[in-house]
Amino acid sequence: MGQDIAMETQQMAAGGGLTGAHAERLSSLVTASRASIDRDTGLALYRDMTLGRRFEDKCAEMYYRGKMFGFVHLYNGQEAVSTGVIGAMKRQHDWFCSTYRDHVHALSAGVPAREVMSELFGKETGCSKGRGGSMHLFSKEHHLLGGYAFIGEGIPVALGAAFTSRYKRDALGEAGSDAVTAAFFGDGTCNIGQFYECLNMAQLWKLPIIFVVENNKWAIGMDHNRATSEPEIWRKAGSFGMAGEEVDGMDVLAVRAATERAVARARAGEGPTLLECLTYRFRGHSLADPDELRAEEEKQFWAQRDPIKALERDLVSAGLATADDLRTIEKEIDAEVQDSVDFALSAPEPDGSELTRYIWAED
Repeated sequence: MGQDIAMETQQMAAGGGLTGAHAERLSSLVTASRASIDRDTGLALYRDMTLGRRFEDKCAEMYYRGKMFGFVHLYNGQEAVSTGVIGAMKRQHDWFCSTYRDHVHALSAGVPAREVMSELFGKETGCSKGRGGSMHLFSKEHHLLGGYAFIGEGIPVALGAAFTSRYKRDALGEAGSDAVTAAFFGDGTCNIGQFYECLNMAQLWKLPIIFVVENNKWAIGMDHNRATSEPEIWRKAGSFGMAGEEVDGMDVLAVRAATERAVARARAGEGPTLLECLTYRFRGHSLADPDELRAEEEKQFWAQRDPIKALERDLVSAGLATADDLRTIEKEIDAEVQDSVDFALSAPEPDGSELTRYIWAED
């Protein structure tokens, strides 16, 4: 299966005339090590990825209709990373830390679509009580440590969660403290100091954390290969003696398998992993971005590697699901997403008298 995917990608690149380094790296990946799944798991993965995609499509619709305001960064195309990583971890046990492109991470972590959509509309029923908006989704209940507007902000927070897990086990004697933290961030973040400082500390103290690089090739309008002296981010792990791995971020089963390996190392006390997922965003940097810098040829190449369509082919060819099964899931998801919009639109605004609430800690 992995050899077929690599060959198919090479053919796409050749047929589309695409010779970018990102595509070449993708086509050379050995993806034979893919997670084995049963029917229930496969359908759960498909449901989660479809929820992420349809939710984001609805956000775009609401934004362009003038119903949603502010900066909104969508996740279309990268669903295999969120689903592959979070789906291989334990909800409400492990911890997750996101970026400004955080809607789908929140959904994968279990935050209800109603709460996420309400937050995007700035309503009291949002997961951050309408105070955070698109880029600041938090949910203590679902172990979501937040979305962060500035790159790299979330990595030290995730490191703190990983340190807490290790400290409870080693210093406080809590044998069951084996939570792992996943810190999501983009390729542009890997050129700043916080990234390197946290990698150093994580490896020094063997902290249970997975640094998940969602390398979608573009940092706003900057091509990744023009911004760093070492484009293969996963190799930077070697400077710290840390485990590093590169994976096809458009293949949810490859991401899931890589995450399972990283989680096993972390729970065993063997320390962190730098996991670079090669992926692509199908929309512009944000909904305000005209997306004129990326070549149409490049976009078409990546559209052919749509991770949701790829998972559908896997499930059907393996006899784990039928096309009718998947269409039924899509209808259910469409109803759930529309319900989240209806709920958010009718939800109350935050009470003006509570303007300064949540700024300081409460007893």
